[in-house]
Amino acid sequence: MKTSLDCIPCLLRQSLDAARLVTANPAEQEQILRDALSWAIEMDLNQSPPAMAQRIHRRLREITGVNDPYREAKDWQNRVAMELISTLRAEIASASDPLLMAARLAIAGNVIDMGSNGDLTEADVRQALKQALTEPFFGEEDRFREAIAQAKSILYLADNAGEIAFDRLLVEQLSPERVTLVVRGAPVLNDATLVDARTVGLDQIVEVIDNGSDAPGTILTDCNQELRDRFATADLIIAKGQGNFETLSDQPGNLFFLFKVKCLVVADLVNQPIGTQMLIHSRLGVAHGL
Repeated sequence: MKTSLDCIPCLLRQSLDAARLVTANPAEQEQILRDALSWAIEMDLNQSPPAMAQRIHRRLREITGVNDPYREAKDWQNRVAMELISTLRAEIASASDPLLMAARLAIAGNVIDMGSNGDLTEADVRQALKQALTEPFFGEEDRFREAIAQAKSILYLADNAGEIAFDRLLVEQLSPERVTLVVRGAPVLNDATLVDARTVGLDQIVEVIDNGSDAPGTILTDCNQELRDRFATADLIIAKGQGNFETLSDQPGNLFFLFKVKCLVVADLVNQPIGTQMLIHSRLGVAHGL
């Protein structure tokens, strides 16, 4: 997905939110925003929005000297998610369609995204899960179920902290022995890293690797060779989150995107309203010219 002109104000807002989160120094906040403004002038709109966000957050870490500015936020997001897991697992077990229930809960967890909502609260997370089965849903669940049944190897690209605990609920439905879970290679926003995967116990049930990148998405050319090899050979790839959709929507392969629509740009691309839970195969992205 290319960057739209409408993405630029969002990226600038994100840079200011991030600056205010990690430093109370007005001079540092101003420097971060001015850097973002200068980059916006020179921005290559053929790149995806996460490529620009990657650059902003690298500069943020450089100016503040804080390697993981969102660590405190990620810790509470993981804690809240883990508090809910037992109840949600019981709901899945009693559901008429456990796989679809787990998928919808995992998608609902995609609300834990500080790139789109820097003011996210615990109440927001709980409300999203409460509404998981009543929110608009656009999905190819039959095709998804068929792909899962046929796959011998599944590559699961995780997105955010907190959300990754709800990913575990879906992974448990996939026969974990054939799943490899992928997290970011370095901190960016509240995206999940190895620390978060271990916090929610995913390393106990699946192989967990990092992609070697600090982009808030999956930019294959920026990822390590292991991830690229796994991506090329996996029977099925499940990509969570809007950032992964933005960076991989033009990639061929047996690739499913699971995310919540969070902005008008993506809403227009997928022809669904903001807030819709999406479960779509990559061929739909090709059909829409994404």
